[in-house]
Amino acid sequence: MRIALFITCFNDTMFPETGKSVVRLLRRLGHEVDFPYAQTCCGQMHFNTGYRNEARGIARSFVETFAPYDAVVTPSGSCAAMVREQYPVLVGGAAPATAAGFAEAVGAVAPRVYELSEFLVDVLRVRDVGASFPHTVAYHPTCHSLRSLGVGDRPLRLLRAVRGLRLVALPRADECCGFGGTFAVKNAETSAAMGRDKAAAVLESGAQVLCAGDNSCLMHIGGVMSRQHAGVRVMHLADILASTGPHPELDTFPSGDLAAR
Repeated sequence: MRIALFITCFNDTMFPETGKSVVRLLRRLGHEVDFPYAQTCCGQMHFNTGYRNEARGIARSFVETFAPYDAVVTPSGSCAAMVREQYPVLVGGAAPATAAGFAEAVGAVAPRVYELSEFLVDVLRVRDVGASFPHTVAYHPTCHSLRSLGVGDRPLRLLRAVRGLRLVALPRADECCGFGGTFAVKNAETSAAMGRDKAAAVLESGAQVLCAGDNSCLMHIGGVMSRQHAGVRVMHLADILASTGPHPELDTFPSGDLAAR
């Protein structure tokens, strides 16, 4: 199948290594991955803040860019949910002259957009991806992956198959971390308080590493723990699944620098 990586604007700007991890992982499983250079944002920020026309233009660009591919894989439950859930909503407000073509394009492309763990478990039918990561890990189910996509325990199945990895339960795992994109800007105090609650749960778990399917949430939680000098690292699921050995720096990871990669 023809597979494309949708890295997302957040990862492309802040965490490009995660996109590289997705490519290394899929290549290790025997698949080639294209990176269409025409890709941009999914339009989630625009949609969530009321700029529907602008989001619609971005959605048109997205479905045109990724139309040639059998599968579009993204290391973001948030952006995958935007495409699959909200692009059909944007179709409803399209101009009558173009609505039919837009609807057809969205209907063809949106169902082929997968969050990474969905693609591995449901499409490739794998759990053991050949990873090795001998460290203690807790998994945070991000809101969009948990509530919108219904990813469920797919990431946990993948993590349990990683050699040497010790998976520990995260208390109150289903609680939001408080990031929420522009929510963190508009409601900073509430966002920070939710982040502190999540950081407390991470520390309670005893994990060396907090893992999730969205770097945006990990950046928020990691920032809180950094200011607390907690000594816990945050890593995207893709970065762990692409790993093939120990990370000695985790045993001496300097507190106060948790967002460093």
